[in-house]
Amino acid sequence: MGFWENKRVLVTGGAGFLGSHLVEKLRNCGCQNIFVSRSKDYNLVEMESVKRVYQDSRPDIVIHLAARVGGIGANRANPGKFFYDNLMMGIQMMEVGRQFGIEKFVALGTVCAYPKYTPVPFKEENLWNGYPEETNAPYGLAKKMLLVQSQAYRKQYGFNSIFLMPVNLYGPGDDFNPKSSHVIPAIIKKCFDAIKNGDKEILLWGTGKPTREFLYVEDC
Repeated sequence: MGFWENKRVLVTGGAGFLGSHLVEKLRNCGCQNIFVSRSKDYNLVEMESVKRVYQDSRPDIVIHLAARVGGIGANRANPGKFFYDNLMMGIQMMEVGRQFGIEKFVALGTVCAYPKYTPVPFKEENLWNGYPEETNAPYGLAKKMLLVQSQAYRKQYGFNSIFLMPVNLYGPGDDFNPKSSHVIPAIIKKCFDAIKNGDKEILLWGTGKPTREFLYVEDC
């Protein structure tokens, strides 16, 4: 009998970019009881919805992927919403998980939590060495608090929580909306549109000097 066979797993954000790939992987590993919460049914910013999703799913393991996130344009337009929504979702999901006595809570962070001038490749010891890039800070710091909460809950309550922080993801199922996409799908969309329209050049933001670290979504 495999580890996942009799586990009840709640995946928030399970219909999203990373979540859809993760759910498929879990099924391939023999997990038969996967509960995917959807935003139209559960608004995880509200405590009532958080409690309800736990009551409906009765999970052994929670993998919290749900996030309010976007590219540079979305970050600039929604700093307050991105900070509040991500902070409240994460804090409440972990707290109610503790109250329900779940076996394990897996929290997903973001590379946006790293300081603005962190050298590449990123290293964990650099995480607290400065303030994040300004447009990423509200989202990045809200997610970073999950690390603080996870450490605090483990110390005080013995709560089994881990905090994962992948780099920028790309791959099948990515977001190609110019208003919310990240750099790789955004550039692909610009190139596609340029070819379609017969344009000879595309316009990219920035100086061309920044470096980024990327990970294929199915390897995450």
